[in-house]
Amino acid sequence: MIGGKWKPLILFHLLNDGVHRFAELRRKMPGISERMLTQQLRELEADGIVHREIYPEVPPKVEYSITAYGETLRPVSEAMCHWGRKHMQRTTAIHP
Repeated sequence: MIGGKWKPLILFHLLNDGVHRFAELRRKMPGISERMLTQQLRELEADGIVHREIYPEVPPKVEYSITAYGETLRPVSEAMCHWGRKHMQRTTAIHP
């Protein structure tokens, strides 16, 4: 459900920075295509991890946020971030 290159990054931004519009998420993830971001968000929404809110405006405003179920991933995300920071320190110490 959260595997792959992009889903952990999407979750990181939604868990730590709150509600995002599509373009905001895309700017925060250089290298992701519009199509890939759309696909990943749809999968996360289908799994009940991300909520998609559409506002009846012209042009339409769409916001993405983490659901209560998605919030249960916070400890996992924090543990991965902690491991990543330690890993960076370790690799920097080994390969200065």
